[in-house]
Amino acid sequence: MKPTRFYGFITILAAALTAASCASEAHTEDSVQNADPAAVSAAISTAEDLFRQREDLDKLREAIRIRGAARNPNRRNYEVEWKFAKFSYFLGKQTKDDGESERAFELGKQAGRIASRIEPGKPDGHFWFGANLGEQARKSPVTVGIKAVDDIREAMNTVIGIDPRYQGASAFDALAQVELSTTGMMGGKPEKAVEYLERALQFQNDNANVHLHLADAYAAVGRKPEGRRQLELLLKMSPNPEYAIEYREAAEQAKKRLETKF
Repeated sequence: MKPTRFYGFITILAAALTAASCASEAHTEDSVQNADPAAVSAAISTAEDLFRQREDLDKLREAIRIRGAARNPNRRNYEVEWKFAKFSYFLGKQTKDDGESERAFELGKQAGRIASRIEPGKPDGHFWFGANLGEQARKSPVTVGIKAVDDIREAMNTVIGIDPRYQGASAFDALAQVELSTTGMMGGKPEKAVEYLERALQFQNDNANVHLHLADAYAAVGRKPEGRRQLELLLKMSPNPEYAIEYREAAEQAKKRLETKF
C-alpha cells in the first residue's frame, strides 16, 4: 500500500484561525488569560458551544480563537492545551484551505505535546498530539509520514495503556491506520490492523470510523463479506449526538465503498 494512503486518524471525528494567521495571535490579542476566573470560565463555555456547531467553519475558528486566547506560555493549563489541540484537529480536517489545515495540525500537535508533558498520566494530550501528527503524516507521507510513525505509535499505545476506551477507542483505529498505510513499506501488516480494530470494538462498538476502517482492513486481507457487514452495521447505527457531523461523513464513505469496493 502506498504511503499516500496514510489515513486520518479519527474521522469521528480540529485549529488555526481565519486566514491561518489569527491562531498565532491568539495569546496576544483578545486575551483572557489575565482576566478573572469567572470571565475565563464563561469564555471557555462559549468556546465549547461554538465547537458543537463546528459544521460552520467560522464558529469553529472562533472557538479556537477563544481557546487560544486562554493559552498562557508562562503558565500552561492542561485542559486549555488539550482542548486547543482537539479543536485544531477538527479545523485541520474540515477546512478546504491547505495552508490553514497545515497550520492547524502543527499548532494542534504542539499543544497536544505540551498537554502530554503537563499531565503524562492522562490520555488527552497524547491522543491529540498523535491525531494531529497523523494528519500531518497523511498530508505529507514522504517528508513527515515515515519519520512520524514511531511517535504516533508511542502516543497511541500510551493512550491505550491509560484508557483504551478514550475517544471511542480511537487509539486502536490510529494504530490500525499506521499498519495499513505502511504495508509493504515499513513492515505494516493489514492482519495487525484487523486485530487492532477488532480490539477497539471490544471496548467501544459505536465508533463509526472503527467500523469503516475495519471494513477496509478486512478487504485488505481478503475478507470482503465481513467488511461489507461492517459497513452495513455502520449505516444502521444511532450516532453519538456529539459526533453527528463526523458520523454523516463516515456514512457517506460507507455508501461509496459499498457501491465501488464491496
